[in-house]
Amino acid sequence: QVQLVESGGGLVQAGASLTLSCAASVRTFRIYAMGWFRQAPGKEREFVAAITWNPNNTNYEDSVKGRFTISRDRAKNTLYLQMNRLKHEDTGVYYCAASGKDGSSWSELKDQAQYDAWGQGTKGTVSS
Repeated sequence: QVQLVESGGGLVQAGASLTLSCAASVRTFRIYAMGWFRQAPGKEREFVAAITWNPNNTNYEDSVKGRFTISRDRAKNTLYLQMNRLKHEDTGVYYCAASGKDGSSWSELKDQAQYDAWGQGTKGTVSS
């Protein structure tokens, strides 16, 4: 149906920036929304940001508001996460996910169960 491949992770110092990408290979699947989640060492995977495919609406977890920007290129079926002013606590494996469910609320899009496909993850490490 859909395959997701993340890229762009790496090791940076606190205050630096990283841009993550997620390329979606779509066959018999319609994307209604996509999201970024992250899993810090020893912690559960948590919501970071989500975007609806059409129209282009976004939602963020409170700790990343004003620092992270989620965007998508519909023509390329690619999702992005621009991360600025990175903090040590932003360290983790970042996963993109795609939802084929139409009309999801923001509270639903913060729930991992709302997503139908996941990438393998890309690791971002922020040194303090």
